Amino acid sequence: MRYKYISLTLLAALVAANKIDAQAIRSVPKLVVNITIDQFNTNFLEAFAPLYGEDGFKKVLEKGMVYSNASYPFSSIDRASAIAAISTGTTPYYNSIIGSRWLSRESLRPMFCVDDDKFIGFSTLENSSPRQLKTSTIGDELKISSNGKSQVYSVAPFREAAILSAGHAADGAIWIDDNDGYWCSTSYYSDSEPSWLNAYNRLNVTTFDELEWKPTTLYSGELSKVTGRDLHDPFKHTFKGEKRFYEYKQSGLVNENVTRTALQCIVSNALGIDGQTDLLNITYYAGYYDNKTLSECQMELLDTYLRLDKELSKLIGTIEQRIGSENVLFFITSTGYCNEGNTDYSKYRIPSGVFNISRNGNLLNMYFGALWGQGRYVETTFDSQIYLNHKLLEQKRISLGDATKRAQEFLTQLSGVSNVYTSLQLKSNNNQNIYKIRNSFHPERNGDIIIEIAPGWKLVNDEYQDNNQQKISYTRFPIIIYGANYEAAQISTPVTTDRIAPSIAKAIRIRAPNACTSEPLF
Repeated sequence: MRYKYISLTLLAALVAANKIDAQAIRSVPKLVVNITIDQFNTNFLEAFAPLYGEDGFKKVLEKGMVYSNASYPFSSIDRASAIAAISTGTTPYYNSIIGSRWLSRESLRPMFCVDDDKFIGFSTLENSSPRQLKTSTIGDELKISSNGKSQVYSVAPFREAAILSAGHAADGAIWIDDNDGYWCSTSYYSDSEPSWLNAYNRLNVTTFDELEWKPTTLYSGELSKVTGRDLHDPFKHTFKGEKRFYEYKQSGLVNENVTRTALQCIVSNALGIDGQTDLLNITYYAGYYDNKTLSECQMELLDTYLRLDKELSKLIGTIEQRIGSENVLFFITSTGYCNEGNTDYSKYRIPSGVFNISRNGNLLNMYFGALWGQGRYVETTFDSQIYLNHKLLEQKRISLGDATKRAQEFLTQLSGVSNVYTSLQLKSNNNQNIYKIRNSFHPERNGDIIIEIAPGWKLVNDEYQDNNQQKISYTRFPIIIYGANYEAAQISTPVTTDRIAPSIAKAIRIRAPNACTSEPLF
């Protein structure tokens, strides 16, 4: 009996070991498709659900691993900072992409996050590179682990989305040019324009003057769940004039173009075919049309989601048919912000106002002058930030700490100010109460003083003609992992998007990006 007991125990141990081995030897996907949907929102996703087909959103939500409560671990999110966080697995404090634009300390002029005069564009006049991105991306680490054999591409309507998701070592980043609507790239990734892209542009010419955006359906009852009102008026938009490509890229039509180009990229470069894992980053658009308010473009938003559902179905179905559903792994998430036009809160007697950063910067300069004598203590203002004149402070033997502390005390008394942070405070303080503010800060990019404007107030800068309404409301969005035989699950535990990169790394058994400290999602 004793030997029988030992045998059964040994058998149980072997069975358990086999289960562990089976889990450990899960095959590595041949292709990872990392999809970011700009301004994707769970509220609209759920409201329009009865109108979706079976193989788009419904499919990934039912058969995927769905983390329904996702967020970004920093504030002041926009398209550039969001996509950089996804690809690097870290926050702007480390990857340095605090937004689409920031002020150059050297020139005191605004610069775009991927501008680079050293690299010319192909089919575009814009010179671009990812060199402002200070850390590695998941695509970079895939290139390193495969000794350059894996292929990494990105396809997006927007330049910053394409380049920041591609990273430093990618084979190509492709976006739609703002001047002529062609798909374009940069010489950073190759010495000449990819032959497949050149041929694709010649064979797929979009005649924008004849293009019309009309709704795919006139049914709008489900929209009332979100807006509280029924809509019956259809819309029709044409794309003409200087803004036609800008407007096209913020319309529901652009996603069909993205899908078509992404599939061509897969075929032309044979992604997912050989023994090396490849990575394709894709950006779709699900925001408001032409930065209008929700009340101004409700039918357009409905149509955008319905079209996006079809494109997701087409993309997933075509890729699964080409390389097998067990060989491809999809990650889907949102940029997590809403770029909506300004609302007139005063019309509804909701507290609001205007905070003019340039004028208040002048007031601060006058205050400093009364303390320390005349001088240009405030060099300039940008966004909600104030840049001090370090050379003048040194000449007058005034410490930066003293100057920023006095500025903080002065500015907190102004109307429309919720809080004021100093660069020294954010560099030295990792307090959990301000961690989102600190994570959105970078010492080389931000000013010496960062002002948090009250919600509903408009931030105005006379010098740069900025006029933006401040919103800090939470945007609901999911992280969805689908494919490669991963089990379906609904997970409500709060998670952050900096965990996507380490999750991809774990799935394909490579190292996570070099500034990523977050745990994988599964």
